[in-house]
Amino acid sequence: MARGKKKEVLTLEERLQAALVPESEQPYQVPGNWCWTFIQYVSEVITGGTPSKKCAEYYGGKFPFFKPSDLDSGRHVINASEYLSNAGKAVSRVIPEQSTAVCCIGSIGKCGFLEVEGSTNQQINSAIPKFNALYLYYFCNTHYFVEQLWEKASATTISIVNKSKMENCIFPLPPLLEQCRIVDRIESLFAKLDEARQKVQDVLDGFEPRRAAILHKAFNGELTAQWRKAHGVGMEEGWERKRFDEVAIIRSNLVEPADFPDLPHIAPDNIERKTGVLLEYHTIAEDGVTSGKHHFYPGQILYSKIRPYLSKVVAVDFEGLCSADMYPIEAKGDAKCLWYYMLSEEFLEQASSAGSRSVLPKINQKELSALTVELPALIDEQSEITNILDSFFAKEQQAKEASETVLEQIDLIKKSILSRAFRGELGTNDPAEESALELIKQTISETIANNE
Repeated sequence: MARGKKKEVLTLEERLQAALVPESEQPYQVPGNWCWTFIQYVSEVITGGTPSKKCAEYYGGKFPFFKPSDLDSGRHVINASEYLSNAGKAVSRVIPEQSTAVCCIGSIGKCGFLEVEGSTNQQINSAIPKFNALYLYYFCNTHYFVEQLWEKASATTISIVNKSKMENCIFPLPPLLEQCRIVDRIESLFAKLDEARQKVQDVLDGFEPRRAAILHKAFNGELTAQWRKAHGVGMEEGWERKRFDEVAIIRSNLVEPADFPDLPHIAPDNIERKTGVLLEYHTIAEDGVTSGKHHFYPGQILYSKIRPYLSKVVAVDFEGLCSADMYPIEAKGDAKCLWYYMLSEEFLEQASSAGSRSVLPKINQKELSALTVELPALIDEQSEITNILDSFFAKEQQAKEASETVLEQIDLIKKSILSRAFRGELGTNDPAEESALELIKQTISETIANNE
């Protein structure tokens, strides 16, 4: 009987060469005491799995079972969307704390740093670090690493990065002390950026309360108090509460869209909730519309009558067709002032409680007509409210866009910091330190010892 071929045993030097990325395949130059290696030599990669859902006793305990959505916590993954019992933990692949969990199906490249021990489902590969845990985590956040994952995923029908593909992603390895310095520098810079981000986010978060507050002031008479004083108009004589159908006409004029192929087509989804901002839209022909639509004209207000779109209302300055689930409304006074009132919390609360209770709740024409509106009797005061609100919201929109731009810039700065960090360009490297090759030799020697 023939004997099987004896497995070839590689020398330490041969193993070391296999662990290093050939110079011709290195994506960019790193400091001389760094080396390019593969993820498998700096971590142990484990693919998660889901304990059988048929065994209810596996679930409902306190052991974290992480899924891709849980990785949104990024640097601080602690809480899981689901938990396992001790029995569930026993049949799971336990991932130690300070591991980096990487989504390798679906949201490929999304990663989180596990600050607690846990397990993951099969959509996640976890890298258990052999050296500095946070150095590994931050590298996994780089555009270069994510790009590697996508390149490997695209080779399959379903985009997926399995364990071996992730292990073969290449990795820039510096000496151990330099890893620590890089992490310290990244975290110091990121802390300052996160502080700035929070201040900008506070400005954005305040947009909605400020909007509601200014609308409230507009329609309790506070914004035009000085105007009334200058014009000798009293609040008690200048403001009236009326039914909606006393201040506006609700139009209903369905037409065949085929007769108006080039006109704009507006649907509830084209209107930003609560702000009344008109988003991108197309023509009737571009949207392929075939069912009847309402014909609207410049100066009218389009109001969505179907939940969950009751808070969607826009003032238009052009002709077009709108969804049959919307009312074209013609104001008897200042149209834009009425539109602003329809964006107020007071009006929205009325509308939300007045709708018909049907399978698809809506507010019909009779119910909308019966809602009450409190506006100045004088058109001039209505116009003054419109002018004040136009100016206020224009400035708010500019501030909002500026804040969003700053947030984008902060994200770009973070990406730049990570790119420079893993090129050795943060000014932390000490060329006199022992080469990272010694770290690779250490892992290879440990692997040999464990297999003997």
